[in-house]
Amino acid sequence: MGSTELFRFEAPVHTVTIRKPFYIGRTEVTYDEWDACVTAKGCAFSPDDRGAGRGRRPVGNLSWEDTQEYVTWLSKRTGQTYRLPTEAEWEYAARAGRPTTYSWGKMMEKARANCSGCDGPRSTGAVAVATYPPNDFGLYDMSGNLAEWVEDCWNDSYRSAPANGSAWAKPGCKERVLRGGSFSSEPQYVRSASRFKYDFDVRFQTNGFRVARER
Repeated sequence: MGSTELFRFEAPVHTVTIRKPFYIGRTEVTYDEWDACVTAKGCAFSPDDRGAGRGRRPVGNLSWEDTQEYVTWLSKRTGQTYRLPTEAEWEYAARAGRPTTYSWGKMMEKARANCSGCDGPRSTGAVAVATYPPNDFGLYDMSGNLAEWVEDCWNDSYRSAPANGSAWAKPGCKERVLRGGSFSSEPQYVRSASRFKYDFDVRFQTNGFRVARER
């Protein structure tokens, strides 16, 4: 896990053994799915789609705090334990068994991801989930479309990071991790190792999520 390609906060490269089996969403959570939570009064906030449409587009403009309402509601509704993926789980899923820069290889390729300059002209927004091909694990949009909140608190490197795949979290941390980059990110920021941070209560149009589920 990690990389020495670009940024110090992606290092050091280290081995993680994920101890607990888990499921992860094939796609990012969509407006349809989020709106169901709002209708059921499980989620308080209804983000504006800015005229781009809802339906199968991934829901953005969410804070980390907002995502916690959704996974709590979904867990109660289904009787299963849903949560955000940990950072280690997310990277394992994104790499899909490959150590390369992207899940498909070393270089960005056309028609692989919705990001700025990745597929012709600059992308202007998120597209419906599963528009682009999946990785070898059958997961869509692990690079680009929307950046995805994970469970972990932000740390400036992986030194002392958990080696068992659990979330690196501490009570009351303000900064949380996002992975995968978004439609507005350039190719170097949608690599499998790419990571960045936002305050847990900040909403931004490029930020969404996918769920994980305990087995």
